[in-house]
Amino acid sequence: MSKKKLFLSNYTQAISILGESDRNIKDIENEHNVKVLSFEDPKTNKYVIEVSGKKTKVDNAFESLLDLKNKTMPTNPEKPGPANSCPEPGQSAVYNTFSGKQIRSLSANQKAYIDAINKYDLVFGIGPAGTGKTFLAVAAALTMLESGKVSKIVITRPVVESGEKLGFLPGDLYEKINPYLRPLYDAFYSMIGPERFRRYRDDDTIEIVPLAYMRGRTLENAFIILDEAQNTVPEQMKMFLTRLGFNSQAVITGDVTQIDLENKKQSGLVLSEKILNKIEAIKFIHFTDKDVVRHKLVKEIIKAYEIWENRKDK
Repeated sequence: MSKKKLFLSNYTQAISILGESDRNIKDIENEHNVKVLSFEDPKTNKYVIEVSGKKTKVDNAFESLLDLKNKTMPTNPEKPGPANSCPEPGQSAVYNTFSGKQIRSLSANQKAYIDAINKYDLVFGIGPAGTGKTFLAVAAALTMLESGKVSKIVITRPVVESGEKLGFLPGDLYEKINPYLRPLYDAFYSMIGPERFRRYRDDDTIEIVPLAYMRGRTLENAFIILDEAQNTVPEQMKMFLTRLGFNSQAVITGDVTQIDLENKKQSGLVLSEKILNKIEAIKFIHFTDKDVVRHKLVKEIIKAYEIWENRKDK
């Protein structure tokens, strides 16, 4: 039994999709031999249409639902769409946050990054801090989750320990790894708010896990983000890359100038590009200091360090 959920912005859009006396839904059920339920999710305060049945039939029925949803969306490009709408590839709006703010690509490389995520199942975003690698990956993940293209988001990061073993740190798993995953939390908080994020996390719609805990798993119908990948060793990177299951997508982000491993030459991120760069189904996007969207001083700091490091190597 396969299930997919379509998240809607408001009651008006739900009525438009359901049709008079649920006519549209009944047509989809009869045409594709699936079961369609509509309800308001008390956890997310969103209207949801859930399709269940055999996987191929669910996939086809869901495409019909997406067509109906697209017909109900505003066509005037000057006005923002409903919150959490699903932009088509190439549009500058990646995600509309719970507060109504639009997340957009702000540079050519950022747009290429979003376009790659919409086109490829495996994308590497490599570049300095502040270029939006992680933030935009989270936005894309939420868009795909709420459009029903995936059923969960998995976020992971290597834990580079400083003299302490993870098991000896106080608290439960989330509290232990919270300092390592805080930047990812911040991205989710700004887009869907802390309360909704906690609800998603509690029901495993959003799963947070250290990279070491990924071994032996196969992730299907998921959007997976590996952050700070420069701190993986080659064996960890290979392990992560082989977790992909059917209908899953992965984005790997990292900054090769901030490797915390003792042997910096053993970074799994650095090695992965050398190994995988000829596979056409994998896309590498490289960011530069020109893509930095933080305080203007960050660009100057990055440039200054690059100059110093190049002189040091000579």
